[in-house]
Amino acid sequence: MAFFNALPSALAQGLIWGIMAIGVYITYQILELSDLTVDGSFCTGGAVFVVLMVAGCNVWVAMLAAVLAGMLAGLVTGFFHTVCGIPAILSGILTQLGLWSVNLAILGWSSNKAMNLNQVELLVSMRYLQEVEAGMRSFLQHPILVIAIFAAAIIAILYWFFGTERGCSIRATGANVKMARAQGINTNMNKVIGLMIGNGLVALSGCLWSQYFGFAEINMGRGAIVIGLAAIIIGDVIFSKLFRNFALKLLAVILGSVIYYLVIQLVISTMDINTNLLKLISALIVAAFLAVPYWKSRYFPKKKAHAGKEKQNA
Repeated sequence: MAFFNALPSALAQGLIWGIMAIGVYITYQILELSDLTVDGSFCTGGAVFVVLMVAGCNVWVAMLAAVLAGMLAGLVTGFFHTVCGIPAILSGILTQLGLWSVNLAILGWSSNKAMNLNQVELLVSMRYLQEVEAGMRSFLQHPILVIAIFAAAIIAILYWFFGTERGCSIRATGANVKMARAQGINTNMNKVIGLMIGNGLVALSGCLWSQYFGFAEINMGRGAIVIGLAAIIIGDVIFSKLFRNFALKLLAVILGSVIYYLVIQLVISTMDINTNLLKLISALIVAAFLAVPYWKSRYFPKKKAHAGKEKQNA
């Protein structure tokens, strides 16, 4: 019963983190860059949003500012990588390290900042779950529905963008940077744009997370890269044979995040595990899904492979 009671909240959180995972997918899968900026830009998006909402800003303007702040973080990482020649993984670490101080400054040199939920009108909030069920709010304000609409809109926009000339050149940069450069593509510009888009989506996810819980705190993005990679891996392992279209691959990332959170919630609810062990559980879940493709190829080889080997032996 504890699991079923927590199911709506787990679904909402899975969708929120799924948007973040799409940002990771753009840098990790499309550009093939290991970007660790996300642990900092996730918090940046949430911090900017909360501070602006407390100051009386419009919710849409605050969300736009949060996305732009995340894109700026991606721009800094891209500058370190393309202009300064620093490897992508180190560039992300440097930006993430700097964002710790930046995020503290945004939060007013405090480790957290909360909104008065009675004074602000948000798009998503944990308390809306109970209010919708109690009939106090319209079903159209249900957090799961609102976040799902956000996720669908993001998938549609990215599907369109990566079908444009610029989007195709970004994908070509990730596929083979030397060949793309030989074709006259500005690969450095594409890397910067990809990092900006990815971190903008991560910041949007952080913004929605802060809306949902009503506050922002300095550690809210810690381990975000692990969750993002987990969602990508889970989605690829489960849906890779079904989803071949680019939009469906993005959907698989969202579904991977939801499955990840459902598994986490199931483990916590049924096994009564201390939540301080959550990071360890997350690492084990990711390791298990990473091992699945290897186990399948090693212990359950395809029949065609066997047939080919038999022909060679003959």
